[in-house]
Amino acid sequence: MIVNEFGEIGIDNDLIVDADEEVFEMNNGCICCTVRGDLIRIIEGLMKRNGQFDAIIIETTGLADPAPVAQTFFVDEDVQARASLDAIVTVVDAKHILLRLDDSHEAEEQIAFADIILLNKTDLVTPQGLEEVKQRIRAINNQARLFETINAQIPLDQVLGLGAFDLDRILQIEPDFLGEDEHEHDDQITSVSLHSERPLDPENFHNWISEITSTRGQDLLRTKGIIAFPNEPKRFVVQGVHMLLSGDLQDRTWNEGEPRISRLVFIGRNLDGDELAREFAALAA
Repeated sequence: MIVNEFGEIGIDNDLIVDADEEVFEMNNGCICCTVRGDLIRIIEGLMKRNGQFDAIIIETTGLADPAPVAQTFFVDEDVQARASLDAIVTVVDAKHILLRLDDSHEAEEQIAFADIILLNKTDLVTPQGLEEVKQRIRAINNQARLFETINAQIPLDQVLGLGAFDLDRILQIEPDFLGEDEHEHDDQITSVSLHSERPLDPENFHNWISEITSTRGQDLLRTKGIIAFPNEPKRFVVQGVHMLLSGDLQDRTWNEGEPRISRLVFIGRNLDGDELAREFAALAA
Protein backbone atom coordinates (compact mmCIF):
# COMPACT_ATOMS: atom_id res chain seq x y z
CA MET A 1 0.00 0.00 0.00
CA ILE A 2 1.31 3.43 -0.96
CA VAL A 3 -0.24 6.27 1.04
CA ASN A 4 0.13 9.92 0.05
CA GLU A 5 -0.52 12.73 2.52
CA PHE A 6 -0.95 16.46 2.00
CA GLY A 7 1.08 17.81 4.90
CA GLU A 8 4.43 17.57 6.63
CA ILE A 9 3.31 15.17 9.39
CA GLY A 10 2.07 11.71 8.43
CA ILE A 11 -1.08 10.47 10.17
CA ASP A 12 -2.65 7.89 7.86
CA ASN A 13 0.21 5.41 8.10
CA ASP A 14 -0.27 5.15 11.87
CA LEU A 15 -4.02 4.71 11.48
CA ILE A 16 -3.56 1.48 9.52
CA VAL A 17 -3.60 -0.71 12.61
CA ASP A 18 -2.06 -4.19 12.62
CA ALA A 19 -1.79 -4.27 8.82
CA ASP A 20 0.23 -7.14 7.38
CA GLU A 21 0.88 -5.16 4.23
CA GLU A 22 3.97 -3.00 3.91
CA VAL A 23 2.94 0.66 3.87
CA PHE A 24 5.02 3.26 2.04
CA GLU A 25 4.24 6.82 3.11
CA MET A 26 4.93 9.92 1.01
CA ASN A 27 4.38 13.26 2.71
CA ASN A 28 4.13 16.97 1.97
CA GLY A 29 2.92 17.05 -1.55
CA CYS A 30 0.37 15.94 -4.08
CA ILE A 31 1.12 12.50 -5.47
CA CYS A 32 0.58 13.85 -8.98
CA CYS A 33 3.24 16.57 -8.61
CA THR A 34 6.28 16.77 -6.38
CA VAL A 35 6.33 13.10 -5.36
CA ARG A 36 5.42 11.46 -8.66
CA GLY A 37 9.06 10.44 -9.15
CA ASP A 38 8.95 8.84 -5.71
CA LEU A 39 5.85 6.91 -6.76
CA ILE A 40 7.63 5.44 -9.77
CA ARG A 41 10.72 4.59 -7.73
CA ILE A 42 8.66 2.88 -5.02
CA ILE A 43 6.73 0.77 -7.53
CA GLU A 44 9.90 -0.18 -9.39
CA GLY A 45 11.64 -0.99 -6.09
CA LEU A 46 8.76 -3.21 -5.00
CA MET A 47 8.82 -5.13 -8.25
CA LYS A 48 12.58 -5.63 -8.09
CA ARG A 49 12.42 -6.91 -4.50
CA ASN A 50 9.45 -9.18 -5.05
CA GLY A 51 7.62 -8.97 -8.32
CA GLN A 52 4.66 -11.11 -7.24
CA PHE A 53 1.80 -9.14 -5.70
CA ASP A 54 -1.92 -9.60 -5.48
CA ALA A 55 -2.21 -5.83 -5.80
CA ILE A 56 -0.46 -2.55 -5.16
CA ILE A 57 -2.94 -0.07 -3.72
CA ILE A 58 -2.16 3.64 -4.13
CA GLU A 59 -4.16 5.99 -1.92
CA THR A 60 -3.75 9.55 -3.11
CA THR A 61 -4.57 12.67 -1.17
CA GLY A 62 -8.09 13.93 -1.74
CA LEU A 63 -6.55 16.93 -3.50
CA ALA A 64 -4.89 14.90 -6.25
CA ASP A 65 -5.69 15.07 -9.94
CA PRO A 66 -6.01 11.38 -10.89
CA ALA A 67 -4.73 11.79 -14.46
CA PRO A 68 -0.97 12.04 -13.74
CA VAL A 69 -1.19 9.14 -11.30
CA ALA A 70 -2.87 6.93 -13.89
CA GLN A 71 -0.35 8.08 -16.50
CA THR A 72 2.42 6.48 -14.47
CA PHE A 73 1.22 3.05 -15.62
CA PHE A 74 1.47 4.02 -19.28
CA VAL A 75 4.40 6.42 -19.66
CA ASP A 76 6.99 4.63 -17.52
CA GLU A 77 8.25 1.62 -19.49
CA ASP A 78 9.33 -0.52 -16.52
CA VAL A 79 6.04 -0.01 -14.68
CA GLN A 80 4.00 -0.58 -17.85
CA ALA A 81 5.82 -3.85 -18.56
CA ARG A 82 5.20 -5.35 -15.12
CA ALA A 83 1.98 -3.80 -13.82
CA SER A 84 -1.43 -2.79 -15.10
CA LEU A 85 -3.93 -0.26 -13.81
CA ASP A 86 -6.88 -2.26 -12.47
CA ALA A 87 -9.31 0.51 -11.49
CA ILE A 88 -9.59 4.06 -10.22
CA VAL A 89 -11.80 4.07 -7.13
CA THR A 90 -13.18 7.39 -5.89
CA VAL A 91 -14.80 7.83 -2.48
CA VAL A 92 -17.41 10.60 -2.60
CA ASP A 93 -18.63 12.40 0.52
CA ALA A 94 -22.41 12.48 0.01
CA LYS A 95 -22.89 15.24 2.57
CA HIS A 96 -20.31 17.71 1.22
CA ILE A 97 -19.65 16.84 -2.43
CA LEU A 98 -22.03 19.41 -3.94
CA LEU A 99 -20.10 22.23 -2.25
CA ARG A 100 -16.77 20.80 -3.40
CA LEU A 101 -17.93 20.44 -6.99
CA ASP A 102 -18.63 24.17 -6.99
CA ASP A 103 -15.15 25.17 -5.86
CA SER A 104 -12.79 22.26 -6.63
CA HIS A 105 -11.57 21.21 -10.06
CA GLU A 106 -9.96 18.12 -8.51
CA ALA A 107 -13.27 16.86 -7.09
CA GLU A 108 -14.86 16.87 -10.52
CA GLU A 109 -11.77 15.25 -12.08
CA GLN A 110 -11.76 12.44 -9.51
CA ILE A 111 -15.39 11.62 -10.28
CA ALA A 112 -14.87 11.88 -14.04
CA PHE A 113 -11.89 9.49 -14.00
CA ALA A 114 -13.44 6.95 -11.64
CA ASP A 115 -14.19 3.40 -12.69
CA ILE A 116 -15.82 2.72 -9.31
CA ILE A 117 -17.50 5.30 -7.07
CA LEU A 118 -18.23 4.72 -3.39
CA LEU A 119 -20.92 7.21 -2.46
CA ASN A 120 -20.17 7.35 1.25
CA LYS A 121 -21.89 8.88 4.31
CA THR A 122 -25.28 8.11 2.80
CA ASP A 123 -26.67 7.96 6.33
CA LEU A 124 -25.99 11.68 6.78
CA VAL A 125 -28.21 12.95 3.95
CA THR A 126 -31.92 12.79 3.20
CA PRO A 127 -33.24 10.54 0.43
CA GLN A 128 -33.91 13.65 -1.64
CA GLY A 129 -30.40 14.96 -1.01
CA LEU A 130 -28.91 11.60 -1.92
CA GLU A 131 -30.81 11.54 -5.19
CA GLU A 132 -29.58 15.04 -6.03
CA VAL A 133 -25.99 13.96 -5.40
CA LYS A 134 -26.41 10.85 -7.55
CA GLN A 135 -27.82 12.90 -10.42
CA ARG A 136 -24.88 15.31 -10.20
CA ILE A 137 -22.42 12.41 -10.22
CA ARG A 138 -24.12 10.76 -13.18
CA ALA A 139 -24.00 14.04 -15.09
CA ILE A 140 -20.21 13.93 -14.74
CA ASN A 141 -19.67 10.17 -15.13
CA ASN A 142 -22.48 7.78 -16.05
CA GLN A 143 -20.15 4.85 -16.77
CA ALA A 144 -18.67 4.19 -13.33
CA ARG A 145 -20.08 1.51 -11.06
CA LEU A 146 -21.68 3.32 -8.11
CA PHE A 147 -22.09 1.82 -4.65
CA GLU A 148 -23.85 3.52 -1.74
CA THR A 149 -21.91 2.99 1.50
CA ILE A 150 -21.72 3.91 5.18
CA ASN A 151 -18.22 4.15 6.69
CA ALA A 152 -16.98 3.00 3.25
CA GLN A 153 -17.93 -0.59 4.08
CA ILE A 154 -17.86 -2.74 0.94
CA PRO A 155 -16.59 -6.24 0.07
CA LEU A 156 -13.08 -5.99 -1.38
CA ASP A 157 -14.02 -8.07 -4.41
CA GLN A 158 -16.24 -5.15 -5.44
CA VAL A 159 -13.27 -2.80 -5.78
CA LEU A 160 -10.20 -5.00 -6.42
CA GLY A 161 -9.24 -7.33 -9.25
CA LEU A 162 -11.93 -6.10 -11.64
CA GLY A 163 -9.90 -4.96 -14.65
CA ALA A 164 -12.26 -1.99 -14.80
CA PHE A 165 -9.92 0.71 -16.11
CA ASP A 166 -10.86 1.68 -19.68
CA LEU A 167 -8.20 3.73 -21.46
CA ASP A 168 -10.49 4.48 -24.40
CA ARG A 169 -13.05 6.07 -22.08
CA ILE A 170 -10.36 8.18 -20.42
CA LEU A 171 -9.09 9.36 -23.80
CA GLN A 172 -12.60 10.57 -24.56
CA ILE A 173 -12.50 12.66 -21.36
CA GLU A 174 -8.87 13.78 -21.76
CA PRO A 175 -7.62 13.38 -25.36
CA ASP A 176 -4.14 14.45 -24.23
CA PHE A 177 -4.13 11.96 -21.33
CA LEU A 178 -0.96 10.13 -22.40
CA GLY A 179 0.96 13.35 -22.99
CA GLU A 180 -0.49 15.73 -20.40
CA ASP A 181 1.91 16.89 -17.71
CA GLU A 182 0.35 20.10 -16.41
CA HIS A 183 -2.73 20.41 -14.26
CA GLU A 184 -4.28 22.92 -11.93
CA HIS A 185 -4.52 23.09 -8.17
CA ASP A 186 -6.40 25.33 -5.79
CA ASP A 187 -3.49 27.28 -4.33
CA GLN A 188 -5.72 28.56 -1.54
CA ILE A 189 -5.76 25.10 0.04
CA THR A 190 -2.92 24.58 2.50
CA SER A 191 -2.09 22.24 5.35
CA VAL A 192 -1.04 23.00 8.91
CA SER A 193 0.81 20.28 10.81
CA LEU A 194 1.03 20.47 14.60
CA HIS A 195 2.84 18.31 17.13
CA SER A 196 3.53 18.25 20.83
CA GLU A 197 5.92 16.03 22.77
CA ARG A 198 3.99 16.79 25.96
CA PRO A 199 0.63 15.07 26.60
CA LEU A 200 -2.41 17.27 26.04
CA ASP A 201 -5.05 18.06 28.62
CA PRO A 202 -8.16 16.10 27.48
CA GLU A 203 -10.77 18.69 28.46
CA ASN A 204 -8.84 21.59 26.95
CA PHE A 205 -8.20 19.65 23.74
CA HIS A 206 -11.85 18.66 23.31
CA ASN A 207 -13.04 22.22 23.92
CA TRP A 208 -10.46 23.64 21.52
CA ILE A 209 -11.05 21.21 18.64
CA SER A 210 -14.83 21.55 19.03
CA GLU A 211 -14.56 25.34 18.91
CA ILE A 212 -12.42 25.27 15.77
CA THR A 213 -14.74 22.82 14.07
CA SER A 214 -17.88 24.81 14.86
CA THR A 215 -16.47 28.25 13.97
CA ARG A 216 -14.14 27.41 11.06
CA GLY A 217 -15.74 24.24 9.77
CA GLN A 218 -16.60 25.57 6.34
CA ASP A 219 -12.91 26.19 5.67
CA LEU A 220 -11.75 22.82 7.03
CA LEU A 221 -11.65 20.17 4.33
CA ARG A 222 -9.97 17.63 6.57
CA THR A 223 -8.87 17.23 10.19
CA LYS A 224 -6.98 14.19 11.44
CA GLY A 225 -4.69 13.42 14.31
CA ILE A 226 -3.39 11.07 16.98
CA ILE A 227 -3.34 12.55 20.47
CA ALA A 228 -1.62 11.48 23.69
CA PHE A 229 -3.41 12.18 26.97
CA PRO A 230 -1.75 11.96 30.43
CA ASN A 231 -1.98 8.56 32.11
CA GLU A 232 -3.99 7.16 29.19
CA PRO A 233 -2.50 3.97 27.69
CA LYS A 234 -4.53 4.23 24.47
CA ARG A 235 -4.08 6.66 21.58
CA PHE A 236 -6.91 9.12 20.93
CA VAL A 237 -7.71 9.37 17.21
CA VAL A 238 -9.57 12.39 15.86
CA GLN A 239 -11.07 12.61 12.36
CA GLY A 240 -13.06 15.43 10.81
CA VAL A 241 -14.54 16.77 7.58
CA HIS A 242 -15.85 20.33 7.71
CA MET A 243 -18.09 20.52 10.80
CA LEU A 244 -18.33 16.76 11.24
CA LEU A 245 -15.91 15.60 13.93
CA SER A 246 -15.37 12.26 15.61
CA GLY A 247 -12.82 11.00 18.10
CA ASP A 248 -12.24 7.94 20.20
CA LEU A 249 -9.64 5.97 22.08
CA GLN A 250 -8.28 3.53 19.53
CA ASP A 251 -8.00 -0.19 20.26
CA ARG A 252 -4.24 0.04 20.01
CA THR A 253 -2.29 1.23 23.02
CA TRP A 254 0.93 3.21 22.82
CA ASN A 255 3.71 0.69 22.33
CA GLU A 256 6.45 0.38 24.92
CA GLY A 257 9.19 2.82 24.00
CA GLU A 258 7.02 4.53 21.36
CA PRO A 259 7.27 8.35 21.61
CA ARG A 260 3.95 9.65 22.90
CA ILE A 261 3.85 12.56 20.48
CA SER A 262 0.53 14.24 19.68
CA ARG A 263 0.12 15.04 15.97
CA LEU A 264 -2.68 16.96 14.31
CA VAL A 265 -3.15 18.03 10.70
CA PHE A 266 -5.61 20.57 9.30
CA ILE A 267 -6.19 20.84 5.54
CA GLY A 268 -8.27 23.75 4.32
CA ARG A 269 -8.48 27.41 3.43
CA ASN A 270 -7.64 30.55 5.41
CA LEU A 271 -5.56 28.62 7.93
CA ASP A 272 -3.33 30.67 10.24
CA GLY A 273 -0.55 28.24 11.03
CA ASP A 274 1.16 30.40 13.63
CA GLU A 275 -2.06 30.99 15.55
CA LEU A 276 -3.01 27.31 15.48
CA ALA A 277 0.49 26.34 16.64
CA ARG A 278 0.29 28.70 19.61
CA GLU A 279 -3.14 27.42 20.59
CA PHE A 280 -2.06 23.79 20.23
CA ALA A 281 1.04 24.33 22.38
CA ALA A 282 -1.14 25.86 25.11
CA LEU A 283 -3.09 22.59 25.41
CA ALA A 284 -0.19 20.73 27.01
CA ALA A 285 -1.10 19.27 30.39
